[in-house]
Amino acid sequence: MFVVDFCLKIVQLKKFLRHTKFVIFLFLLQAANIEAEGSGIHDSEYQLIKHEVSSLGHRKYSGAYINECSTTESSDDIEKQELEEVSDEEDTSYFDAEEYLFEPTLRCESVTGVSYRLSKHMGPENQIDDIKNLNAETEIINSAYPQIERRKKLPDPVEKEKGVSLWSMIKDNVGKDLTRVCLPVFFNEPISSLQKCFEDLEYSNLLDRAYEHGKVGNSLLRVLNVAAFAVSGYASSEGRHCKPFNPLLGETFEADYPEKGIRFFSEKVGHHPTLIACHCEGKGWKFWGDSNLRTKFWGTSIQLDPVGTLTLEFDDGEVFQWSKVTTTICNLILGKVYLHHHGTMHIRGNRQYSCKLKFKEQSILDRNPHQVHGFVEDVTGKKVATLFGMWDESMHYANGDGTGKPKDFSDASLLWKRCKPLSFSRYNMTSFAITLNELTPGLQEKLPPTDSRLRPDQRHLENGEYEKANAEKLRLERRQRMSRKLQENGWNPRWFRREGEDGPFRYMGGYWEAREHGKWDRCSQIFAEIIEDFV
Repeated sequence: MFVVDFCLKIVQLKKFLRHTKFVIFLFLLQAANIEAEGSGIHDSEYQLIKHEVSSLGHRKYSGAYINECSTTESSDDIEKQELEEVSDEEDTSYFDAEEYLFEPTLRCESVTGVSYRLSKHMGPENQIDDIKNLNAETEIINSAYPQIERRKKLPDPVEKEKGVSLWSMIKDNVGKDLTRVCLPVFFNEPISSLQKCFEDLEYSNLLDRAYEHGKVGNSLLRVLNVAAFAVSGYASSEGRHCKPFNPLLGETFEADYPEKGIRFFSEKVGHHPTLIACHCEGKGWKFWGDSNLRTKFWGTSIQLDPVGTLTLEFDDGEVFQWSKVTTTICNLILGKVYLHHHGTMHIRGNRQYSCKLKFKEQSILDRNPHQVHGFVEDVTGKKVATLFGMWDESMHYANGDGTGKPKDFSDASLLWKRCKPLSFSRYNMTSFAITLNELTPGLQEKLPPTDSRLRPDQRHLENGEYEKANAEKLRLERRQRMSRKLQENGWNPRWFRREGEDGPFRYMGGYWEAREHGKWDRCSQIFAEIIEDFV
């Protein structure tokens, strides 16, 4: 009898371990706001997305900037992607920076894309001159904008934050429908995915510079700055430990930053799958897109493939379009969780120049991760400039096709350098990200009732009121489950409209005019206690 009981316990233990591993994965998907259902979104759609992830073991698990999306693809799609990756590898070779710079017998097809290390060997004079030149250009641009005082840090927490046992959560929810399990705010940072979209515009000064260069006829420097801007959007993904809040259907976010010369607006336009549309206007340019992801699970990692195209249009009619590269989150079950961005980004222009950037796929023993390398080519296909750098550090460029000797790149010029996160930020946010949820004096009275800054669970988390934040998050997630019915009943976004049946969402206009007159009568009270007004 004892032997039988012992064998039964062994069988049960094996089943529990298999189930536990699967539950861990489901929790990770839930933490990342991924749902296993078909998206039905066409590849030609526009998109703005940001990926975030970090480690479970250190403090918190960050799911990444992920929305509900499909989790499977056909074997033909996978095979096609693998063939594309092989062909991309043939175009670009990567080597350790120091070996490339100091090994005279080393031959390679292109310069290594590590500007951070390369800059150490360019001489202090060149580095100082580059930074001075960039600062001077930025000061000239900023001098035309009013200066707004914004906060430098998040509020001090009211309560002491308590840790969360993942294993305890798994034990308490085994056998339950995990789509209805509300994860605690412990896994969140105090901004929404709508606000996270705006983080792509942190270095919008690169687009201001691109506009100015184009105005004086320097089309090459314009496309180089556009390329640097496309890379800079990934910088904030490094070291972020928490995931943003998933917006409610119809939730919006506005960002009026006169000190940067930009106005940004975003809205959650779809819930199944989640779609976020955005529109931004700057000095001489417009930028728009909408977001969706396709995912693949490979056992110990999740691959996130962005869907759609970003569009940047200058006032003189020049247009650039590109798509985001793949992000892979590794070591989901065991080991330290980390992410890397990889793949090829094609920045296509409608005039003289286009650009191709290759994000190097990171290996386990990689001494030089996060590399980006690419080139600019003209309409004839001739390579006229080379770009190289790291997506979390900086980007440089040099004239030529990148096939010359290492010494030919000693005069490479700095295009962009990342602003490091503030050391005292609990969520490893940059000084820019810290301002996103701020309610400046007089702002709350001007906002619609759908703005992310008014979301109660997010506000309580920012203030360090964790018990209130968890209670509000549970209430709002229960309310959010009615979103599918709302869409089925013909719900439409307030500020965006889809072009065609499967086209991208485009901003219709009217938001800033409604804001000026305070006319929010067509905006639902989505954070309120009742639901009748939203149906």
